[in-house]
Amino acid sequence: MSFNTSLSGINAANADLNVTANNIANVNTTGFKESRAEFADLFSYTTYGLSRNAIGTGVRVSNVAQQFSQGNIDPTGRSLDMAIDGEGFFTLSKNGATVYSRAGNFQTDNQGYVITPDGARLQAFPPREGADGFDVGRLGDLQLLTTDSPPRQTGLVNVMTTLPGNAAQPTVAPFDPSEPNSYNESTGGITVYDSLGVSHVQTSYFVKSPNPNEWQVYNYVDGTQVGAPTTLQYSDAGTLLAPANGRIALDPYTPSTGAGVLNITLDMSGSTQYGERFHLRDTRQDGYAAGKLNEVSVSAEGVVFARYSNGADVALGQVALTTFVNPQGLQPQGNNAWAETYTSGAPRTGAPDSSDLGQIQSGALESSTVDLTEQLVNMIVAQRNFQANAQMISTQDQVTQTVINIR
Repeated sequence: MSFNTSLSGINAANADLNVTANNIANVNTTGFKESRAEFADLFSYTTYGLSRNAIGTGVRVSNVAQQFSQGNIDPTGRSLDMAIDGEGFFTLSKNGATVYSRAGNFQTDNQGYVITPDGARLQAFPPREGADGFDVGRLGDLQLLTTDSPPRQTGLVNVMTTLPGNAAQPTVAPFDPSEPNSYNESTGGITVYDSLGVSHVQTSYFVKSPNPNEWQVYNYVDGTQVGAPTTLQYSDAGTLLAPANGRIALDPYTPSTGAGVLNITLDMSGSTQYGERFHLRDTRQDGYAAGKLNEVSVSAEGVVFARYSNGADVALGQVALTTFVNPQGLQPQGNNAWAETYTSGAPRTGAPDSSDLGQIQSGALESSTVDLTEQLVNMIVAQRNFQANAQMISTQDQVTQTVINIR
């Protein structure tokens, strides 16, 4: 029996060496979690159970436990590289089966789906249709848009001006946009867009009226007047009183490009009147032309944005993370993936940076948790254990031979 005891020690030491070798081999594997060989002692049972003076019969490998500690996060600068800072796993779909991974070295296939190097598709919460946010009750394959961003017609133009409080009436009347002496100030050309993404020029001209704190504003698109002049009334403190909401609805303008009717509202709620000089503090409008895809970015909450050359940001989905009560119960599948088991508990999927789920760091990867120095020490210890058990077999063989030679 002593031979079997030493043999079990050799087998255990060999298993420890195998685990250490696997750890060392994966020292540069993205998202890899090191394993640890765990052992349990063996005793022989008699008819009456274990004796208090029983001598052990060796050792067995009770478990090879993966250690799900946080790995270092190394920047890569590549937008589709993602690292999880905290708890959770990326949720993947592979041939209809759901698997989980900490490796975020993603890429795209020929259809724009975000995949792992072995083809598993990254799962995400899709955007809600016609509303903000994401449908966290439904998972789908994350797919990047490969088409251009469509144009958006201008609907609102924000104009923030400071009109001079000491302005006098123009010396020339009536108002004529081609005669600079017939108006006091203008916004210059503000670029707006029609439904085809073609740009047009919207201009507002300000004319001081005879009444105190009162102005007339004339609005033009591409040199065509759109609507009658509107009265701007300010208080003696310079704040805008009329129109009450600060908004002016311009008359519809039909572009010559074949685009739809352009309906623009001018928002002057931020306009004031004081001082001695005209200031055009800000002009903004909500339209844009068609755009090319410039880049893909991922926020800390896992929201994947497509950013276009026209300034549009389109949310494509929110990366789904999954956590387990007992991650050590997960079944390794190879290719940096694990599968759910009864021991791991049921998966709980949610958005990054919510509950106990970690954040997403874009442009970075989580490195292997293997400490090479520690593994080399483990290798030496396992080697010594192997040698010691082998020496024990040799010693037992000598004892047995001595007994046989007794005469």
